[in-house]
Amino acid sequence: MEESQCKQKSNTKVAQHEGQDREDLISKLKEDTIATMMKRRPKPKRFLMAGQPTKAYMKQGEETLHSTLSLKGENLFQNFTNPLRFQKLCPSGSKNLVRKSWYPQVPEEGGHMIEIQDLFGPNIGTQKESQLVIIEGAAGIGKSALARQVRRAWSKDHLYRGRFHHVFFFSCRELAQCKQLSLAELIAQGQDVPTAPIGQILHHPEKLLFILDGIDEPAWVLEEQNPEMCLHWSQRQPVDTLLGSLLGKSILPEASFLLTARTTALHKLIPYLGQPCQVEVLGFTEVERENYFYKYFEEQRFETTALMVLESNPVLLTLCEVPWVCWLVCTCLEKQMEQGGDLSLTSQTTTALCLEYLSLTISGQHLSTQLRGLCSLAAEGIWKRKTVFSESDLCKQGLAKGAIDTFLKVGVLQKQPKSLTYSFAHLCLQEFFTAMSYIVEDSEGRHGDRENDRIVETLVEWYGTQTLFEAPIVRFLFGLLSKEGLREMEKIFSCSLSGKKKLMLLWHILGKSKRHEPPCLGLLHCLYENQEIELLTHVMHDLQGTISPGPDDMAHTVFQTNVKYLVVQTDMELMVVTFCIKFCYHIRSLQLNMERQQGYELMAPRMVLYRQTPIPDASWKIFFSNLKFTRNLEELDLSGNPLSYSAFCNLCKTLRHPGCQLKTLWLVECGLTSTYCSLLASVLNAHSSLTELDLQLNDLSDDGVELLCAGLRNHACNLHILRLDLSSLSAQVITELRTLEAKNPKLHISSTWMPHMMVPSENVDGEDILTSFKQQQQQSGDKHMELLGTEDDFWGPTGPVATEVVDRERYMYRVRLPMAGSYHSPSTGLHFVVKRAVNIEIEFCAWSQYLDKIPLQQSHMVAGPLFDIKAEQGAVTAVYLPHFVSLQETNASTVDFKVAHFQEHGLVLETPDRVKSRYTVLKNPSFSPMGVVLKIIPAARRFIPITSITLIYYRLNLEELTLHLYLIPNDCTIQKAIDEEEMKFQFVRINKPPPVDNLFIGSRYIVSGSENLEITPKELELCYRSSKEFQLFSEIYVGHMGSEIKLQIKNKKHMKLIWEALLKPGDFRPALPRIAQVPKDVPALQHFMDQHREQLVARVTSVDTLLDKLHSLVLSEDSYEAVRAETTNQDKMRKLFSLSRSWNRACKDQFYQALKETHPYLVMDLLEKSSIVSLGS
Repeated sequence: MEESQCKQKSNTKVAQHEGQDREDLISKLKEDTIATMMKRRPKPKRFLMAGQPTKAYMKQGEETLHSTLSLKGENLFQNFTNPLRFQKLCPSGSKNLVRKSWYPQVPEEGGHMIEIQDLFGPNIGTQKESQLVIIEGAAGIGKSALARQVRRAWSKDHLYRGRFHHVFFFSCRELAQCKQLSLAELIAQGQDVPTAPIGQILHHPEKLLFILDGIDEPAWVLEEQNPEMCLHWSQRQPVDTLLGSLLGKSILPEASFLLTARTTALHKLIPYLGQPCQVEVLGFTEVERENYFYKYFEEQRFETTALMVLESNPVLLTLCEVPWVCWLVCTCLEKQMEQGGDLSLTSQTTTALCLEYLSLTISGQHLSTQLRGLCSLAAEGIWKRKTVFSESDLCKQGLAKGAIDTFLKVGVLQKQPKSLTYSFAHLCLQEFFTAMSYIVEDSEGRHGDRENDRIVETLVEWYGTQTLFEAPIVRFLFGLLSKEGLREMEKIFSCSLSGKKKLMLLWHILGKSKRHEPPCLGLLHCLYENQEIELLTHVMHDLQGTISPGPDDMAHTVFQTNVKYLVVQTDMELMVVTFCIKFCYHIRSLQLNMERQQGYELMAPRMVLYRQTPIPDASWKIFFSNLKFTRNLEELDLSGNPLSYSAFCNLCKTLRHPGCQLKTLWLVECGLTSTYCSLLASVLNAHSSLTELDLQLNDLSDDGVELLCAGLRNHACNLHILRLDLSSLSAQVITELRTLEAKNPKLHISSTWMPHMMVPSENVDGEDILTSFKQQQQQSGDKHMELLGTEDDFWGPTGPVATEVVDRERYMYRVRLPMAGSYHSPSTGLHFVVKRAVNIEIEFCAWSQYLDKIPLQQSHMVAGPLFDIKAEQGAVTAVYLPHFVSLQETNASTVDFKVAHFQEHGLVLETPDRVKSRYTVLKNPSFSPMGVVLKIIPAARRFIPITSITLIYYRLNLEELTLHLYLIPNDCTIQKAIDEEEMKFQFVRINKPPPVDNLFIGSRYIVSGSENLEITPKELELCYRSSKEFQLFSEIYVGHMGSEIKLQIKNKKHMKLIWEALLKPGDFRPALPRIAQVPKDVPALQHFMDQHREQLVARVTSVDTLLDKLHSLVLSEDSYEAVRAETTNQDKMRKLFSLSRSWNRACKDQFYQALKETHPYLVMDLLEKSSIVSLGS
């Protein structure tokens, strides 16, 4: 019946074009013309993640820029949003399709994030355009939704229209119901409606894309066919033979294919894949999980309540990284709402969620017997590679019609719309029922070990030992065979399950793992699902290495290597690994890196986790919570990971916990500010076990270090080593630190300027190395370094290197770097790695000079300062360019960062080799005016979080205090321009900490303060204005300052406090008066108006406003109208000056006062340049 239905459907579509002459049809085809009109989006080059040094993709050249397409999924994930996609490097050979867990040394580069429009771009390994793309991933991660997304986007002319004329989508689950098909019938199956005759379609095979969703689900092995045996497109053949011929290039070798499959299935499914573009779907980001909930519950208006449940449980939020689990959680919450109970989900594992789902959907329906039949159906389907069932299949398992209707109603089963067949709501659900079937089949445990052996042999036969623990069924078994899992199953099935005998099944499965090797990532997932302490302790003991006889014939632990490396790509993997580490008692040192780099060669057994994307707050909370109970862990290195204030609060909470035994903590370049230091001080006061703390490359400022000093003075403080950047600290604070050292002989505050492990450098041959400050010091011959430089200096191996001002008006500087090494400028954020002594010129540029001529702002936003750097070719091996985008909170992938080069022939966008929390890295750079930009969708510009700074300037004149307050992105070129402008008006800057939270471009903020302050305006918008443009600020008139005043900035929308500062009378000093000298060639009584006539004519812009102030004072109505009658501002000013010939000095004073009110900056600029004040009043 199924076969005839399939045949009838295919033949109906094919018959619509039978009998038409093939050549006539081809000549009539006009789709190529339409495709040409729909100009294909040029494929951007591959985007590399942080830590990617692949030089073949470093220079990107020019590209046309468009916004990223956002699409939804369908079917079960009808509320779907976009999952992360990660492209792997895939050398030839099927063995490379299997993911490796542990590495004995720093792992090689593994790939990068990729966008949907780049799937068929040049392959990262071969540089050739891909014909075969494999979308792989864990169960329920969103592969099918992504495949449908491609088809839908193409049908709407949004994707690949220039590349493919025809796209055919096949669900292999449904395709397997057809025993035989011809190529014509297959193509007809893959179209919703016929688009062209088969002859026309096959005339351009290079324009065809076949999407095979779930290629691993049916029970077929796609073997390559002999080309000589290939039949005509109208001849029928077995479906697996037909697909094997297509994939093996025996027929239509020019066609392209997109396959989806689970990661565990690829190595044995298609042994002749060659070199495909292998893309792994990693699941939802935290923002996308929240979006899913909003879309799922938007009609019921329960989205806020559901999100509160999700956010209150960080483990549940992390589990929802998998879209299928997102659906499961939403369904459970929806059932709770329908039943009128409290919304509460405390599940910590996927297995527990599935049991909760069953409890909510079938409780009280007395279906335990029918559930057993459903479990048997699921198991039989898995082993027969069958996911679609007929009514007879269900009847064979004893499923009554009433039970089937119930299972359909609650959503466990779903009916296929195109035939009278059934399937489970998701393949993962079928696998969950299969796992339960193994436990309830022999509920009395009568068969014991014999049954366990049979189950394990079946699992190994199907999945193999290499990927056994990646299989969802195995993970579900581990979860179900926990004490809690067995207890819940007894309630659901109304039976008694023998815990001890069932536990033996786990030991049988574990017997298939490789002894004396660390557990693979899949096994760690299984252990997490189980969460039984005895089992975890036993298995994690293997991380210690092998057991071998000692010198005294006593068994002792020998490490195979001192360091173990593990790549954790997702939040789920990070949670699983850190949970299991709690039971690995010998691991003393843990390092979490966002890029592949060497560190100290530590003596303690060390585990290094590699992660290529920033870690969200929920994952940090879980991570630090797990560390509370990791009693043997003594060293933690989080250097290079941006830590939000919320994440840092959780870290400090862990450090204060009595169970935490951490002694060494490295937080180099974690984005810490002075506000974080109060939390650190509380840790130092709490009898913490911490003895070594590294805080280098963080903007702590004087205020933050003073807070640390308060903690260091406490007798409970056990700290012995503190590493800080002293270059930006005042002499007063440094003196305070030295005083603390003198009083506490055990305390050593390091004066090194570089981190102990994160100083990038390269040798003369270009090979990457990492050089510590001590090594650089030894190379320079210096035994001791005094930190006497200024904030404008570069800091290098020999200490501060002075910066020379070349042209102050152009903001041009020169620095001579005296030897090979790494150099950092705290004030600009620039880093240079040089291989020899070199002169470098740096000019601060304005983006407006270049962007006015190039429409870049439609697709990109400015993300950092713009520099024009000049240096000897080849002397600089790496440059670090600062940016102000927050990687911690942004939903933008790091692949969206570009370095914009403005060259003679136009704009060039270059992909950086690495992107870190505050800068991007270019290796072997070529220099031109260059700065960091971020690729965005225009509508998303207001949702990009950035780091910002507040600038406060004051002028104290005759005890009257005036303040100027700026809120700007953290861009040194803007700050420098504001400094120079304020200096002209004799305003002095006060250093205060920046806002702790990340802010958003375009948001508005309310400025407030102590009573009796006059603030104008009270509202500020955070916007990016080029350094050549006027910057927004609030002027605050204090008057006589008798006591301290408080300033605050709040978000206008939510009135949340985002910044505050306390200003004390001691912070201010009167500005030194400028002594004006009268030039010899200027008459002693010449008025300001007469002296600057030429400049005033050229530069006064608001002439009408000026005239309004002069009206009736010095201008009659006729004179007023006569000036306004002129067409240009310059002509108006000339007319005004012609009338001023009859004015006396009092009239000119009135002009001067009006000009001061309308053009204050122009007046001060002219006074500054002339160095003369000659007023008559």
